[in-house]
Amino acid sequence: MPTTRPRSGHSARIASSELTPQSVWLRRREFVLAGLAAGLLPGVLRAAPDGAGLSYTRNARYGAGETPNSYEDITTYNNFYEFGTGKEDPARRAGRFRPAPWSLRIEGEADRTGVFALEDILRPHPLEERVYRLRCVEAWSMVVPWVGFPLADLLRRFAPTSRAKYVAFTTAAIPEQMPGLAYRVLDWPYVEGLRIDEAMHPLAFVATGLYGQPLPNQNGAPLRLVLPWKYGFKSIKSIVAIRFTATQPPTSWNRAAPREYGFYANVNPAVDHPRWSQARERRIGAGVFGARRPTLAFNGYAEEVASLYAGMDLRRHF
Repeated sequence: MPTTRPRSGHSARIASSELTPQSVWLRRREFVLAGLAAGLLPGVLRAAPDGAGLSYTRNARYGAGETPNSYEDITTYNNFYEFGTGKEDPARRAGRFRPAPWSLRIEGEADRTGVFALEDILRPHPLEERVYRLRCVEAWSMVVPWVGFPLADLLRRFAPTSRAKYVAFTTAAIPEQMPGLAYRVLDWPYVEGLRIDEAMHPLAFVATGLYGQPLPNQNGAPLRLVLPWKYGFKSIKSIVAIRFTATQPPTSWNRAAPREYGFYANVNPAVDHPRWSQARERRIGAGVFGARRPTLAFNGYAEEVASLYAGMDLRRHF
């Protein structure tokens, strides 16, 4: 197990010393007013002033009051290989992608399966904002204000059976809209998976927006996972299918390079990638060659999630 652990009581909060000063403030006046109100009312309801954004409450437990990376950082530097392998490719090449209309296919070991319209998937779930760290396996990081709802709340609606030990998720694969599919970087479509207890953990989140606005195409519209204690490739984007399984599902990066990308992919500074160290990370937005900082065990969420892996050899089951 890694020796670096967050201070007791602070694992889900982000120290101000770790945060990148935000260069671009969206909805500046609203954020200032809401921030003042949040000091008295942590669950204050917030919505974009022009009416085009999402209505949501701030979940004060997860990074409330902290300054995340800028909207520009978050939407122009990311991985979404279905649009290309460069960090700027998703923002430049996702314009043809159409996240509506959308449906979600539910399969496998559950009492309620079938194809559901996105509107029916989202309707029962009140939205909240959570500010989470994002740590990429490539050793860069961000802080992101996601808007969405707990993954467990969604999965319970389909009544997984006692045979459901894992959950697999599949990304859309639409060649005419996603030019990166022309390159056989991976065996498309992209698939990721979790143990059922990981999927049901309170930190596991379904994001439908960021910065109070619907998710941009390049960030995984119309819905994606956010798993802040795992490397970013586990937080699958533009989900079209969820399958409950009795056995561990094959996942895309684990199949492509099992020595480099484990099924669990928990952030662990003590387990290096075969081609680089994971002991430190670079915070995007603070200079290309600067802002190096120590990597935290489970990305700083050890207090919440370490019990999921009690007794496991995290060097072997990485």
